[in-house]
Amino acid sequence: MKKLLYITANPKGLEKSKGLKIGEAFINTVKEENPEMEIKQIDLFTLDIAHMDAELVSARGKLAGYGYTLDQLTDGEREKILKMHALADDFLSYDYYVFVSPIWNLNSPAVLKAYLDNLFIAGKTFTHTANGPKGLLTGKKAIHINTRGGLYTGTPMKDLECGDRYLRIALNFLGIEVMETIIAEALDLYPQKVPEIVEKAKQEAISAAKEMVQTRVPQV
Repeated sequence: MKKLLYITANPKGLEKSKGLKIGEAFINTVKEENPEMEIKQIDLFTLDIAHMDAELVSARGKLAGYGYTLDQLTDGEREKILKMHALADDFLSYDYYVFVSPIWNLNSPAVLKAYLDNLFIAGKTFTHTANGPKGLLTGKKAIHINTRGGLYTGTPMKDLECGDRYLRIALNFLGIEVMETIIAEALDLYPQKVPEIVEKAKQEAISAAKEMVQTRVPQV
């Protein structure tokens, strides 16, 4: 049985969030197309995430480069590194990933960056080679559903957009195949067109969901 992890980064809830409504269209289509797909949703605004503070940075360095064992870490370091690995292990157990997030101040909400930080673990999700780092999460597939108040595509603003761009870079770094992003933008610029913009993105989400579930994820 294939497994899909649905990751949201919007505190507004389904009733108020345009992105979550588009994401709902995606997930409902997955359920219709593949009823046996196991789906888990996580809301990053309610998830207990280890942040890259002094203790976590220290724990990573001690374990990775200085020959420390887990027992030699401080209690705080041990607690946070174990939380990081638990989150990464859960992420690793899935075949497909759907990220739903808005652009806030040119980037994604900070909780999404904090979540991604927990996935960068040498030897688990990527490895160092003579030719540079290599992602270990090959054979997995992801998509990003991204809402934007401004208009970035095809305008000078495109070079300022860091949310979708960073997410795609991060997932590709880890070896994950990333599908074309579903974008609903200019939502604040043209409020009268919001229903039209959202509906178009929903239709794109439905098509993308069908494509995702019809693509066999290779066993690695």
